Amino acid sequence: MEGQKIIQTVTILFKAADERDWPTMHSVMAEKVFLDYTSMSGGEAKLQTPVEITDGWACFLPGFDKTNHQVSAFRVKLHGNEAEADYAGKADHYIDEEIWTVEGTYHTKLKKEGSAWLVTHHQFNCDRQSGNIYLPKRAKEKLGTL
Repeated sequence: MEGQKIIQTVTILFKAADERDWPTMHSVMAEKVFLDYTSMSGGEAKLQTPVEITDGWACFLPGFDKTNHQVSAFRVKLHGNEAEADYAGKADHYIDEEIWTVEGTYHTKLKKEGSAWLVTHHQFNCDRQSGNIYLPKRAKEKLGTL
């Protein structure tokens, strides 16, 4: 039962990203989340608020015509009111007829607050990118955030 709630929380996170539904994304995150996408984009992993995270994604994701995140092969470990979820992820990003695909694995930690599981740590481990690897630049150009 708790394992399914954890998977549902993670699924909501990605569905909200595809729909650019920032308030829903906020609702599945703790007050602070350690975010680590360094394996794909460099930079530094850091502790951020949900608003800081979605502000960053809002300067990038809406530049694509659409995105489609798919997550699968969940392995959930419960530790009382804390949990860890490891799973595979694939994200397709589209502009016009072009596509950029990113694949890898995620390690997400969550804590239970009341009856809700909230993301406290979200790490992406990029395995490969394919398609037009220059689409992220075009997405930022479209939004004027480059």
